[in-house]
Amino acid sequence: MNDAALVRSSHFEHRLFLASCLAALLIVFAGFARTYFLRLLFDAPGLTPLVHLHGALMSAWFVLFAMQTWLVATHRVRWHRRLGIAGVVLALAIVMIGPIVLVGATSRELNAPDGDPFFISIFGVDAVILLDFAILVATAIALRARSDFHKRLMLLATASIVLPAIGRLPIGLVPIWLIFYACVLVPVAVDTQRHRRLHPAFGWGAPLLLASQHLEYL
Repeated sequence: MNDAALVRSSHFEHRLFLASCLAALLIVFAGFARTYFLRLLFDAPGLTPLVHLHGALMSAWFVLFAMQTWLVATHRVRWHRRLGIAGVVLALAIVMIGPIVLVGATSRELNAPDGDPFFISIFGVDAVILLDFAILVATAIALRARSDFHKRLMLLATASIVLPAIGRLPIGLVPIWLIFYACVLVPVAVDTQRHRRLHPAFGWGAPLLLASQHLEYL
């Protein structure tokens, strides 16, 4: 591949990742607008300090991912690497606090007089989401010297935690899963078509992400 082709490929990948970031941010805002971001406008129930912290950490991840993508696109690699340290700390905090919030929410729901027993399935889905996120981020960090692997795995890690936001949209179950599939598979398909090959990071990461969510129901 000559220099001009490499530049075009780089520009394409920057646009793809920036578009994916924007889509994730919009979905997260739309999904949690009523219960978190704009909760004061909708008179939503109060949140515990731990849930507030969880929401802030998850929101920060999407903002950080967008910033990291922008830094790479604008060739500010040194700042990207420095901010990556904050990303590691943030990912650890999400993986540590997420299960605590999940167990607490499930316990409150199941012990409530009008609690929904189906919430145990939501517990399973969210637990798998956190596991997928941890695996993908850890692998991306381990392969940070391979930028092509690193950025694709980070994209999949971010896509893995979009499902809870999609699930809060006022749509049916089938549209929820279709949007989640699109968040995972559209970047994979576009990237594959552009490079005329399926990148190995997408080759194992995307099936892991999709299969693990459905195995949870077995």
